[in-house]
Amino acid sequence: MRYITIALAKGRLTELSIDLLEGAGVDCSELKGNSRKLILTDETNKIRFFLAKPADVPVYVEYGAADIGIVGKDTLLEEGRDLYEVLNLGFAKCKMCVAGPKELEGRMDAVSITRVATKYPEVARMYFRHKRRESVEIIKLSGSIELAPLVGLSEVIVDLVETGRTLKENGLVVLDTIADISARMIVNRVSMKMENERISRLIESMRRQLEAREGTEK
Repeated sequence: MRYITIALAKGRLTELSIDLLEGAGVDCSELKGNSRKLILTDETNKIRFFLAKPADVPVYVEYGAADIGIVGKDTLLEEGRDLYEVLNLGFAKCKMCVAGPKELEGRMDAVSITRVATKYPEVARMYFRHKRRESVEIIKLSGSIELAPLVGLSEVIVDLVETGRTLKENGLVVLDTIADISARMIVNRVSMKMENERISRLIESMRRQLEAREGTEK
């Protein structure tokens, strides 16, 4: 029996992903340790894990270096990779939004927007091209996106919004919501055919867990 390889996004999703996998009967003890090994294993279930930058997880999955991945929907929207998105894991929830100065609230259609700052250039480009049918200059930033409209770099931004506190403290508001974001489970297309039984079993186990948690929270 060959190993099933799972790519997990580094950062805030890691611990929650591990918790969900353990609930599905996967031994993540090696993954939870302080090992410097790049590839960690659950020998009982013949599963291998590795941690990767979020933007790299869909790449590994699309090309078959990983059979399964867990990553945020924001990354999937930005990367646009050819793979199966099989399960909404429901954690790390936030929204992908267009935000800007309060004076633009309710007036976006009446104002000419020429520049948009964002960490998500593809998401921003698709939104303005297809939903608003506007041609704008996309400026990619890596740091505090909220700074851009404050210093005149752009009229608006496209970014993730969780509580909206940072926007509010800087005199910015949500102008439109592009998408609801949360962690997703993704699968390589070939792997889904070749290892359908094992992968489907894992998906179903995780789905039951999520349903049980929802029932407990109600």
